[in-house]
Amino acid sequence: MRWTRVLNVVGCHAEGEVGNVITGGIGDVPGGSVFEKRLYLERELDNVRKLVLFEPRGAAVQNANIIVPAVDPQAQLGYVILESTEYPAMSGSNTICVATVILETGMLPMSEPVTELVLESPAGLIRVECQCADGKVTRVRFVNQPAFVYHVQQHIEVPGLGTVTADIAYGGMTYALVDAESLGFKLSPDEARDLCVAGQQIKTAADEQLVAVHPENELIKGITQTEFMGPLRRTEDYLTARNAVIVSPGRVDRSPCGTGTSARLAAMHRKGQIAAGQRFVHESIIGTTFDSYVESTGTTGEYPSVVTSVAGQAWITSMGQIGLDPSDPFPQGYTLSDTWLRAL
Repeated sequence: MRWTRVLNVVGCHAEGEVGNVITGGIGDVPGGSVFEKRLYLERELDNVRKLVLFEPRGAAVQNANIIVPAVDPQAQLGYVILESTEYPAMSGSNTICVATVILETGMLPMSEPVTELVLESPAGLIRVECQCADGKVTRVRFVNQPAFVYHVQQHIEVPGLGTVTADIAYGGMTYALVDAESLGFKLSPDEARDLCVAGQQIKTAADEQLVAVHPENELIKGITQTEFMGPLRRTEDYLTARNAVIVSPGRVDRSPCGTGTSARLAAMHRKGQIAAGQRFVHESIIGTTFDSYVESTGTTGEYPSVVTSVAGQAWITSMGQIGLDPSDPFPQGYTLSDTWLRAL
């Protein structure tokens, strides 16, 4: 072989959502914080994201993460999240994958029954508690950066759908939160393609009509996801609901979505539907779940905010390398609208 780039990649998924972890082959990524490292990767090394995520090596349903040295002295390691169309500040399912890979591959020592980590994400420090047994991470709970609501019950004019009412909330990415039943959706797997089409239409219209700029980092801006919310159900011990998050450029998150869960908790708390310390079990379109809480309340800029914790499990699926032959005609991959909704 005569590869000009070799990446060491650990395959992983969290509750069904693929979040592969690049553990070597990137080299130095400059930056005075992991957020600055994210900007450098986006500006100077975006070919890596495309190589890993675009066809023929990747697929529309995959994410990836690059392990980088932490800058903040409180953190042991950092990570940058790569998705199909963006570098999000934070992702819950990817965080669960990263923590699992770090411990199960021995990048950091595992202590049983609990290993505590501090990881530096582009959004800031993420404190992680990992339940461990027999060399396996059986549960990961992360404490997210604050989540908050930009807009409550805003009317959005969506071509082809009419007026759609949505909350706009940040949980590490910014979501248009829409009641699924109001658009005739039951959030069943056979609706996935229709959800994707509608979700992209809503996200695009919301981003055009509403302003969403993080009050503490103006580079975290825009509405990039739609979250279709199923009805909230109350049991004796906890609240629960189903959801489907549409990840650009148009596919359903297989997991219950960690940052989407944080955004929904912020909206629920804003409306008085959940109190601090109350349990919320969020279910994905394929039936997997994340267990979550509002841990505390505060303010972020001018917005009332909540600090949330979200828990789930990840599984390593493969270990290998991705390489680039210099004669390969697709060094940055390609996309087609049959699976990506549009060619990128």
